[in-house]
Amino acid sequence: MVHANTSPDQEQKLHLGNGIAAIAEGEIITFEQLRKSLDPMVPKLRLQANSEAEFTQLIDKVSKDILQNIIDRIIIVKEAYNQGIQIPPSYIDGEYESIIKTDFNGNRSQFLAYLNSTGQTQDEFREELKRNIIVNVMQSQNRKKQSQISPEKIEDFYVKNKIRFYQPELIHLKQIILIPKSGETMETVLETANEIVRQLDAGKPIHSLANTYGDKTFNRANGDWGWIKREDLRSELSEVAFDLNIGEYTQPIQLGEAVFILYAENIQNEKIQPISQVRDLIETNLSREIAQKALDEWLEDLRSKAYVRYFL
Repeated sequence: MVHANTSPDQEQKLHLGNGIAAIAEGEIITFEQLRKSLDPMVPKLRLQANSEAEFTQLIDKVSKDILQNIIDRIIIVKEAYNQGIQIPPSYIDGEYESIIKTDFNGNRSQFLAYLNSTGQTQDEFREELKRNIIVNVMQSQNRKKQSQISPEKIEDFYVKNKIRFYQPELIHLKQIILIPKSGETMETVLETANEIVRQLDAGKPIHSLANTYGDKTFNRANGDWGWIKREDLRSELSEVAFDLNIGEYTQPIQLGEAVFILYAENIQNEKIQPISQVRDLIETNLSREIAQKALDEWLEDLRSKAYVRYFL
């Protein structure tokens, strides 16, 4: 890869004159192309920056990332052509029509208005679509297959990274929350709570009682709060909840202006998940890492052989 050495004055002249940011394999990349990609990101970058200097640094970094991405696409497409890879026009036509149907509800006039707003012709859009397809095909071809992950590699990763698979103690919690209604006293609320407990003692299901008595503003359907970690609950509630066994429930617990009845639908003790439960996850992650490494190495090789001249 060839890098141009230009002075600040020369760069400024290029910026103001022909507006060239880089030349990759004979293809000119303009500052206008960078600007079109950068403009939508500017508001977010400005929010991220704590100062004007930091904003300028972010703009500079993102601009260079965008430029490198454009260059990579050019050299990938050239490599595809060198390998004789061709995308059938019918396939491109199909993707073209699919975009109009999916992104513009089949409204061709709306699609043309979009092209006009971006300064693109239909031919330019089709050419960009073709390049996108080629880049995707080339990247897919240069990823390694997931089948290359051996059982030994999965087990080795599990042994070395067991802490990743730590699972804290959890409770599948159901609860009923009672709040005094207008004109209602806490004594009345506590009487209702005690009645709920009596019905639980008699075998009435918690979900039915939660839907009947639970304050609709604070309660969930069927009183079901899903799997909860200890730190997800107030300490006054977590200490009681995590002392329950499966199917057990508490007496009414008053905290301020609210009364809680907690029910342990299920309990899961803290543990390291066994490899049988995480094998597929490990294989997927390792496959992704290997595929990305293969892709990065292939791209670095293409960059090293490409002629690229930077002016940014």
